[in-house]
Amino acid sequence: MTIFPSFNSPCSTVLGSWTGRASQLLLCATLLFWVPAAASAKSTPRAGPRHEPELRILDLKVSPNLYTTASGSLQFSVLIQLPKELNGATLLEVSSFITSPSKNSLRFLTARTALEPHAAATDGGTPPQVSVVLTWDGLDQKKVTAGAGLYHFEVRPKLLANGEKGPRTQMVGWPKHGTIEVK
Repeated sequence: MTIFPSFNSPCSTVLGSWTGRASQLLLCATLLFWVPAAASAKSTPRAGPRHEPELRILDLKVSPNLYTTASGSLQFSVLIQLPKELNGATLLEVSSFITSPSKNSLRFLTARTALEPHAAATDGGTPPQVSVVLTWDGLDQKKVTAGAGLYHFEVRPKLLANGEKGPRTQMVGWPKHGTIEVK
């Protein structure tokens, strides 16, 4: 009685027997458990809710509410709360991205403000605040008057520090979203 067939026997006789099938099953099970955990299809657990960064938009006012391109410019008045410590940041950048529903008309506005170092509020007082105004002249990216419709906007604050190759982002605040009706 032979437990293992010789290596000279044809493959069909080895795999056709019950011992061949059992060895195939054992080989597959070994390979299945041998795969590293990183290669498995398991998803990583979520870390929980994110906390709002110290750099935040406290107030956002858009005026006028109903904007007509022939009536002048649209203003985004933004009140920003700075973090208690700037950690080397020297610039505050506030940007707004305005898009039409068709995404054919869009405009990116930005304003940078130089920051002075401030003392950390250790007494529990309010952190420093900065007011920034962005203006939109009603023109799209091609410098053509924006058509009538409902436009979406996003306003986002960033703290920048001077690096070797120019300003680098230090901290980004959560954006505020809204809509503007253009006539």
